[in-house]
Amino acid sequence: VLPSPDGPAPSVSVTEIRQYLRAQDIPFHDGYSCLHTPSPFLGDRGDQPLSAKSPFTLFIDKTTGSFLCTATLAEGTWQDFQANVEMRLRGISPIPPARSEEMEEEMRQAREDARCIWERALPLWELLDEKETRETKALFGISQVTNATLKRFGVRYLRTARSLVFPWFSPQDATLKGLKLVRVEKNGDTITYVEETLPRLDSYRNLFGLPLIGRRDTELVLTGWELDALALHQAAGVASLALPRGTSCLPPTLLPYLEQFKRITLWLGEDLRSWEAAKLFARKLSLKRCSLVRPGNLQPRPLEALNQGLNVTKILRSALLASHKSIVSFRQLREEVFGELVNTEQVSGVKWARFPELNKLLKGHRRGELTIFTGPTGSGKTTFISEYALDLCIQGVSTLWGSFEINNVRLAKIMLTQFAGRRLEDQLELYDEWADRFEELPLYFMTFHGQQNIKTVIDTMQHAVYMYDITHVVVDNLQFMMGHEHLSMDR
Repeated sequence: VLPSPDGPAPSVSVTEIRQYLRAQDIPFHDGYSCLHTPSPFLGDRGDQPLSAKSPFTLFIDKTTGSFLCTATLAEGTWQDFQANVEMRLRGISPIPPARSEEMEEEMRQAREDARCIWERALPLWELLDEKETRETKALFGISQVTNATLKRFGVRYLRTARSLVFPWFSPQDATLKGLKLVRVEKNGDTITYVEETLPRLDSYRNLFGLPLIGRRDTELVLTGWELDALALHQAAGVASLALPRGTSCLPPTLLPYLEQFKRITLWLGEDLRSWEAAKLFARKLSLKRCSLVRPGNLQPRPLEALNQGLNVTKILRSALLASHKSIVSFRQLREEVFGELVNTEQVSGVKWARFPELNKLLKGHRRGELTIFTGPTGSGKTTFISEYALDLCIQGVSTLWGSFEINNVRLAKIMLTQFAGRRLEDQLELYDEWADRFEELPLYFMTFHGQQNIKTVIDTMQHAVYMYDITHVVVDNLQFMMGHEHLSMDR
């Protein structure tokens, strides 16, 4: 839920952060998306200023002011950082902001569950016979991926769940922090990959492949899928990482781990949604160091490129710079125009699975468009819009709800009932099962209710876009948000 119940954290500008660091004599480097400083949570304590000789392991996000120390994994808000600096100046040892006991217990349980699964899983080349290994590799489309590559990345296979197991190792001490399980579901000719993570997705922050990155690596390829990272390493020998939530979100807490790279190529997938996500993530990572691989028939996702025997290094060389000038010629747009002509279906947006008539009217959900639904009170606007938004959310479209008319509990109850497709009040024993599945959706709610200051609402939306890569915002409804006295102003 956004913002947190005690109100949104006061925003801070990067200029204010720099001024504060200088005023406190804290040395810092200006990075791409973070400022780097020595960490107050490491080594010497006391009222000494932080030394420039100490390792710069603390990263402060230039957009939000949140910090992460990669050496101790201490993290918190800008206000937490200031409190710790002031404690240190008074000679008190800084204390990293603590997680709630409930959250700590959940993480501990997830680590324990992950360890049990990991111990039961086998390396793919150690299955009973070669036939089973061949069939399993074919099922996941990784027949071309060598055992050496699977071994290097530590990929295993859990026979009972027919799932590939991708480990999440701590970058500090290589202990197992969690896992991602991927299984294949076939429905006729269509193949879908079903993923499950330990811990839950919102706490799963594994940049898959991070322990294999050397300190001197300056170039990186960022992918949206673990198997793509394997294919890239094997086909082109490049440093490659996979994002934990694919193309739906690049959590800001991962940015510190990407600061060492002077050049990042984003090759997220083969459809236009991946292309849109790549442009969004490049803005977070700093446009001047990012290049994007344009999806297309001759440039499918990395695993597909490996399977088709394409020249992966050549595709990487053809990546387009993310930072473009304000004025362009048609020559620079030529490829983009061709891409739109080839992918007419995808250009029309994410289709609704349950509303074919709506697809005829609106073609699909596209970023940057505003759709207004009107109708008299009680005509079912909220009921329909929650169904409409849920349809997209299930397909991975990150959604932010601003319900100014009905409260979030009631709205969530409506949406959960629609998601389950049944009256849960008559089957309470099923509640936890459906609630767990509902919790996995990329769905967020603003905590405002009734009339609000427009600037506060827009600031909250912008914060949500940065933190969770929101691509769909629902405001219900405009009249309640604006209040009746605003109706005379320019709407």
